[in-house]
Amino acid sequence: MPSFDVVSEFDAHEASNAVDQANREVNTRFDFKGTGSKFELEGQLLTLTTQSDFQLKQMLDILRQKLAKRGVDIGCMKEEEPQLTGNQARQEVVLRKGIDMPLARSLVKTVKGSKLKVQTAIQGDKLRVSGKKRDDLQSVISLLKDTDVDLPMQYENFRD
Repeated sequence: MPSFDVVSEFDAHEASNAVDQANREVNTRFDFKGTGSKFELEGQLLTLTTQSDFQLKQMLDILRQKLAKRGVDIGCMKEEEPQLTGNQARQEVVLRKGIDMPLARSLVKTVKGSKLKVQTAIQGDKLRVSGKKRDDLQSVISLLKDTDVDLPMQYENFRD
């Protein structure tokens, strides 16, 4: 029976390379000299540290550019609120990977509401969609692409 998986992933190695490039650019730019601005990546948590809120916004722009150049979808970024203290501004950015349960349930509900003859199953942090006809699966892919989700989704492991 034909099937495919709906996942939300990014290449962690490319994200790490993008963070390294962003650090290099911040260290060489004149407007960041002596500010101690830096990016720190630990797992999926990225911490931006600098002196002011304005510089924090510039650093976010640099990060978005570098991630996009490396092929990482910037939709996976979840920006937390900036924490401003006396002479330091910090912001955490979570690089999201995987489909969480509430989103997976809403996607299953969307697919079942379309009355297509397919089965959807939640398997950890991904969705498995299977059906008898390949055309039905392609209809599900186009339906999910049209669905407004704040997380980038990829469709992989398509099997006949």
